[in-house]
Amino acid sequence: MARSSADDFELRRACEVAIDAAITKQKVVLSIRVAKSRGVWGKGGKLGRQMAKPRVLALTTKTKGPKIKAFLRVLKESGAGGVLEPAKIYKLKHLSKVEVMQNDPSGCTFMLGFDNLRSQSVAPPQWTMRNKGDRNRILLCILNMNKEILGRLPKVVGIDIVEMALWAKENNTAVSSQVIIHGGQDASGLIQGHSQVTVERDLVSQAEEEDMEALLGTYVMGIGEAEAFSERLKRELLALEAANVHALVECESIIEEVLQGLEAASTCVEDMDEWLGIFNVKLRHMREDIESIESRNNKLELQSVSNKALIEELDKLLERFQIPEEYEACLTGDYFDEANVHKNVEVCEWLTGALHNLEASNLDPCYARMRGIKEKRAELVLLKCTFVCRASEFLRNYFPSLVDQMMNDKSLFSQRGQLKRPDHADLRYKCRTYARLLMHIKTLDKNCLAPLRKAFCHSLNLLLRREAREFANELRGSTKVANTKPILWLEGPISACQGANADSSSVSEAYSKMLTFFIPLLVDESAFFAHFMCFDVAALASDTTTSSTQPMMVPQGNSAAELAILNECLKELLTGLEEDFYSIVDWAYKIDPLCCITMHGITERYLSADKADTSGFVHLLLDDLETRISMLFSRFVDDACYSVEKYERGRQTGVLPCIQRFAILASRMEQYTQGQSRDLVDQAYTKIVSIMFVALEKAAQVDPKYSDIVLLENYAAFQNSLYDLANVVPTLAKFYHQASESYEQACLRHVSMVIYIHFEKLFQFARRIEELMHTIPPEEIPFQIGMSKVDLRKMLKSSLSGLDKIINAMYRKLQKNITAQELLPSLWDKCKKEFLEKYGSFVQLVAKIYVNETVPSVAEMRDALAST
Repeated sequence: MARSSADDFELRRACEVAIDAAITKQKVVLSIRVAKSRGVWGKGGKLGRQMAKPRVLALTTKTKGPKIKAFLRVLKESGAGGVLEPAKIYKLKHLSKVEVMQNDPSGCTFMLGFDNLRSQSVAPPQWTMRNKGDRNRILLCILNMNKEILGRLPKVVGIDIVEMALWAKENNTAVSSQVIIHGGQDASGLIQGHSQVTVERDLVSQAEEEDMEALLGTYVMGIGEAEAFSERLKRELLALEAANVHALVECESIIEEVLQGLEAASTCVEDMDEWLGIFNVKLRHMREDIESIESRNNKLELQSVSNKALIEELDKLLERFQIPEEYEACLTGDYFDEANVHKNVEVCEWLTGALHNLEASNLDPCYARMRGIKEKRAELVLLKCTFVCRASEFLRNYFPSLVDQMMNDKSLFSQRGQLKRPDHADLRYKCRTYARLLMHIKTLDKNCLAPLRKAFCHSLNLLLRREAREFANELRGSTKVANTKPILWLEGPISACQGANADSSSVSEAYSKMLTFFIPLLVDESAFFAHFMCFDVAALASDTTTSSTQPMMVPQGNSAAELAILNECLKELLTGLEEDFYSIVDWAYKIDPLCCITMHGITERYLSADKADTSGFVHLLLDDLETRISMLFSRFVDDACYSVEKYERGRQTGVLPCIQRFAILASRMEQYTQGQSRDLVDQAYTKIVSIMFVALEKAAQVDPKYSDIVLLENYAAFQNSLYDLANVVPTLAKFYHQASESYEQACLRHVSMVIYIHFEKLFQFARRIEELMHTIPPEEIPFQIGMSKVDLRKMLKSSLSGLDKIINAMYRKLQKNITAQELLPSLWDKCKKEFLEKYGSFVQLVAKIYVNETVPSVAEMRDALAST
């Protein structure tokens, strides 16, 4: 017999190297060469096998603490040198079936079924061994490892049990020779101690096997003499049958007596059977009668129980239908005064609950189809409509009556000499009495709220407009103003403008007082209306009685349609109030237009609060006020710009008076600003100063001869007048720098013109030299017509003779034309500096072209200028 590959220790070492046993910590229990093929499930009689591939199966174990894991590894030989490399690994804990293929006559082909394969539709591989010994060896090892390590056995199909047992017994030594330690127990112990495995039919036990051997040992012949043993068994069987027949023949008389007795007993049995049939018929009829009686009794009992349950259910249903007597009068009467409000709320709660209980969704389907239920619901709906209509009519009349009482009480409004702050605490208290009733009315019929809201808005609007009108009239009448004559800031004499310092802060205070009293009131009224009239809003900060801060309101689940209705109601509630606020704004503007700055700042403070749904129209009112204030202030700015444009454009003045008046106006505007309305004031500055600079440029063009003088005098005046304000106001600082640049340019042009007038020949000669240097070399210039050294000497003699007189003439020229004499020193310094720069350039040209010619140096000229 050829040596099995299971005994090949070289193969085992190659497997250990392939699986890298040192790293994976797996020990090889058994390694054997097989041929792998793949069959087709469900095809009997034929083995649909692909080409067989050589593989090595290795059973390995891994110890992890007290646990042992078992694996079946498949290895294949690589193309280079036949080195083994891992191809597949299976965990034995997932082995569910071991099947020896019946269509392989050799019995050496088997399949291993695992329950964790991803695709169960693909047949598992078939493993073909070299002989049955190798097959038995690996299958016994697999089964023993499953039982010993996992404590269970897979299903085994197609194995000859006797053959397996005999082979395990005969080859115990061969199997035990492969010793691999498994937690202190070797593989031979696993195989030897558990050679009996569970298959489709159990093997005989050890005791049965011993009894069988003892029985067989009583015979002389051995178990191996099967034919002789079979002949002996046949002879003994024939002898036993013959003995039985002989015994029967000897007992014939006894048998006849027994037969006679049996006949008599049969007759008795037949008679008994006939009587029993008769009794059975009678009993069957009696049983049918009893069953009929029991059925009728059961039906009557069931009917009685059902009738009792039905009466109880009908009683409960009648209780739900029944209208309490104390509620019926309220539902049909007109008892809506304050004393009966609590009773009416209870009625609404009961009616709401009754209607809810009679909803089809809250009733059993069999009840919902009952005519009585439908009629009762129709009755309750009619009562609901009657109650809601009467309650709505009462409240529509109640709200105007409350407002009429307040309108008739003149002590509640501002009067001459007495400024009255509006107080609606009592009105709200009386309205809150009916708040819960309104909520229930909305639950019963939300469509009835529209007329109620309209009546409430109309009545409260009349009260608010009356209070605002009386308050505004008294506010204007009680405010003392020193001067009511309009001030023309950029027109008239400067002294009048400077005297316009009358304190108009009381006007701004009047406007602030108007907003302080009424804006929180309007916000509170809007919020109260939203809650009282059952809009889905909630106040997050409702403490506005001691603060002018507006409460922030947020919507609580209200839809766009709900918000639209709320906005329409608030519009109707507050419409017309803006006229009284406009009257205060217009009155303040007529007294002092600069009050618009303060009023704009006050309005901005209120607008800076967070907007909310219920105070949205109050913010719209403030937006309109801010727009009107801005419009009036823009009108004032436009008038100021017009005053600048129409100002007389005199040669010596330009717009000087306007500049001085604007400085006074800007100082006053900054007093009104006080850190607020910065944008409004900056826009006014930008517009007025831009128009002023444009008018200045136009005024300078009236007489081009003196245009630079007009410009430099006006720009200097602008800088002098607004120096302090430009240091703190960025917008004026920008125009200050613009005026400074324009002043420098005008000074430079005027000084150049004065220098050119008195030294015309000198600088014309220098300009001709510069022009010729662009076309010819410098050394050829002295040979040009009019450019010789003689010509240079003549020009210097005529231009520089009497230099002191010429310099004095230049100074007198500057002094003669300028009006603002305080500018003369700086202007004369600029003139001397500009002349020295131009003369220095001339000296450099002469030194470059006329090498040997001498001209007065720059130092000499500086000394001459300094002596004047």
